[in-house]
Amino acid sequence: MKLARAIHFDESDTRVFHNPVRTGEWCISGGFEFSNWSEADLVGKARQAFSNGWMGCETFGRVSFVAVTQIEPAEHDMLADRLAQHFVDIYGAPSFEVARHVAVEELSQMADLCEEHAANTLLTVMRDLTEAGVRETYRVIEAQAAGLEQFAIHATLDDPQT
Repeated sequence: MKLARAIHFDESDTRVFHNPVRTGEWCISGGFEFSNWSEADLVGKARQAFSNGWMGCETFGRVSFVAVTQIEPAEHDMLADRLAQHFVDIYGAPSFEVARHVAVEELSQMADLCEEHAANTLLTVMRDLTEAGVRETYRVIEAQAAGLEQFAIHATLDDPQT
């Protein structure tokens, strides 16, 4: 099974999100957080989180880019439990059992999104507020294969130029 981890190319997420996720943190879309939002809620860092932030499953912060990678079943189960507890604690889910079913569904949606992509494929999310609610679209940035010769310097011990 595949899921996505947070990836950072610079420090910009620390400036644009209230609570940036840690590099390597497992992520989901997290669009449910905005289900009751209106245009009035879309200001400052909250607007940035709404517009293009993936949700981390440990800090419940946001990140701009995620990378597709394999996830082990035990990790998936741990994430489902953590997300379910978040639903109980923050969103008032009626029970852990009910919340866990929803958490598994959220993880399944993210796994479905990641499944068709190769490892290290980058994903971004964009959200819009519509009459029908939150609309999400995704951008895929394929992993680039780089040859070793682009990074390695080839020399021999008897080469006078090295």
